[in-house]
Amino acid sequence: MKKEEIENRLHNIVKVYLPQDVNSKDIQPDSHLMQDLGINSAHLVDIALDVEDAFDITLDEKDMEEMQTVSDSVHIVLRKLES
Repeated sequence: MKKEEIENRLHNIVKVYLPQDVNSKDIQPDSHLMQDLGINSAHLVDIALDVEDAFDITLDEKDMEEMQTVSDSVHIVLRKLES
């Protein structure tokens, strides 16, 4: 799976959990999920579960802690798909 496809899928997953005052166009690779996009910790768990379903992978606690930015998330998914 190509990086661009992963980015597109992640964008679609993340935008569902954005607060109303944040536009999905604000989602950039370096966007911090909580600080820049305003996603709360409960929704981070939902995003992790959606990522697992979308990519048929399993994320452990360390992976979830590392999912700070959109780019971090892409790299984690890539790593999981390659292993």
